[in-house]
Amino acid sequence: MSTNETKRGGGLDDELAIESRAPHVDPSPAGGARATPQEGEGPAPSALGRMLRSSIQQIFVFAALVGIYVFFMFAAPNFAQTSIALDIIQQSAYIGVMALGATFVIATGGIDLSSGTGMTLIAVMAGIFLSGSFLNLPLAGGLILTILCGALLGLVNGLNISILGLPPFIATLAMMMVARGLALIISGAASITIANPGYVYLASGELIPGVSNAVLIFIVLAIIAGVVLNKTLLGRYALAIGSNEEATRLSGVNVRLWKTLVYVLAGIFIAFGAILYSARFGFVQPAEGVGFELQVIAAVVIGGTSLAGGRANIIGTVVGALIMETLRKGLQMMGIAQEWQLVVTGIVVLIAVFVDIVRRKRQTAL
Repeated sequence: MSTNETKRGGGLDDELAIESRAPHVDPSPAGGARATPQEGEGPAPSALGRMLRSSIQQIFVFAALVGIYVFFMFAAPNFAQTSIALDIIQQSAYIGVMALGATFVIATGGIDLSSGTGMTLIAVMAGIFLSGSFLNLPLAGGLILTILCGALLGLVNGLNISILGLPPFIATLAMMMVARGLALIISGAASITIANPGYVYLASGELIPGVSNAVLIFIVLAIIAGVVLNKTLLGRYALAIGSNEEATRLSGVNVRLWKTLVYVLAGIFIAFGAILYSARFGFVQPAEGVGFELQVIAAVVIGGTSLAGGRANIIGTVVGALIMETLRKGLQMMGIAQEWQLVVTGIVVLIAVFVDIVRRKRQTAL
């Protein structure tokens, strides 16, 4: 088995987290990687051409963020304050971290609707592990168990999809409801206070003066996600599965295994998001989390990851998370009712999906 690094005019970029597209899995008996185009496609463009297209997309996404921010500077009172910008970055951390994991899922052509309520369930478990009213474990032990809960959530999703053959939409929709119910049952439908000062410091502390730890963790996890996507088999196979799952299977790749591992990875990122979310104020509300999955998916799609699979963009996901939080904060400061904020968010998602469809049609036509 070998991997061909050209797919519809694009391959895996060597830059850390610029953009990744699916490698064509080529079952060549010679065992060597080849860079020949697929049947019916033109010659592969140069690396410079791929980099230019990636750079243009990055510029568009970043320009959208700047444009939205400038708009709210004039439309929302006091929005231009530095403290507001810092708050946007900090508040986008937990959605952004979950979106990093969702990037891998969507790159396979899948979807994860359980990220919002799954985050709440894992945050409740963190409260159980670390709250003085329950187990009151040491911080390190509680964090490890919390992350393992996220991995278990992803494992169940992955097995339901890969082994049972359930569609990702149905499997994760069911998990969304199960996670919400379990969060309410385990917590007794009551909020949980996590009095552990070290836990609160994880999100609200400042290892670097002026920069909250939540932002630092977000940056570190984004770098790790970029490395995994671009430099490991998990990232390459996730993109290959999203591009052409059957061809990937025929090339000898254990698609079920790698797809399951992708959902496990997404669950781990959900656990980190749950930690950052619950550590902000040191308590957990078990009824929260509904609708967060929309923000996560929107951040991924706005950032340039294709809902059809085969293309992923880590930097774009980070910027997409910032765009979603900037919209939320700006609309809130304008006094827009929450129901209308949901309308705006939905419209943004529709626009992002439409742009993705147009982009894929243009690539197919090349």
